[in-house]
Amino acid sequence: MESLQEHITKEEIATLSHTAFFPGQIHLVETAEEAEAIFDQLERQSVVGFDTESKPCFTRGETAEVALIQISTLEDAYLIRVNKTDFTPRLKAFLANPNILKVGLSLRDDYKVMRRRAEVQPEGFIELQSLCPAYGIRDAGLQNIYAIIFGERISKSQRVTNWESPTLSFKQQLYAALDAYACLRIYNALMERPIPHPSRFALLYVPGGAKAN
Repeated sequence: MESLQEHITKEEIATLSHTAFFPGQIHLVETAEEAEAIFDQLERQSVVGFDTESKPCFTRGETAEVALIQISTLEDAYLIRVNKTDFTPRLKAFLANPNILKVGLSLRDDYKVMRRRAEVQPEGFIELQSLCPAYGIRDAGLQNIYAIIFGERISKSQRVTNWESPTLSFKQQLYAALDAYACLRIYNALMERPIPHPSRFALLYVPGGAKAN
């Protein structure tokens, strides 16, 4: 199997002819009752893609609460507007369930939010920024990792938008669904590759500045 490249530049991404898209059904969840009901389906999954969105802040020192939690299978993306639903009991149980893997990127801040707002210890989360280096990918951004593996561009045009607005536009929904779906698709693609030596998960550089093989 062909090895994966370590890095990809913005210029290389811009030349890619195919734009990534979410091929499944998007479920916008805006009430606590709807939020509880979706776990009839999600609790049957063994692995899902996971992401969150917050209202952008433009004042130094200001932080925003998570407004949206995205959970995706290959066929369905659930966009939970936690600014409206809050963290419901089944959502909390799902986040704390170690038997369902939740694959995401840059999860550290999400952990803090879940511990504080949901009052749960998150379990079963896989950080792609820790997993990808074991397969030779040094880039850390979702757009870069996805382009390296699939040769497709992820549009980031909706990144700085108001995720607490009364209504989410269709473009916002597509963007949010794709981010969670992309994490799952990356994970599945890596799991199809030969298992790397365990040292590659931790040993990125050796003393003297030489790269580990």
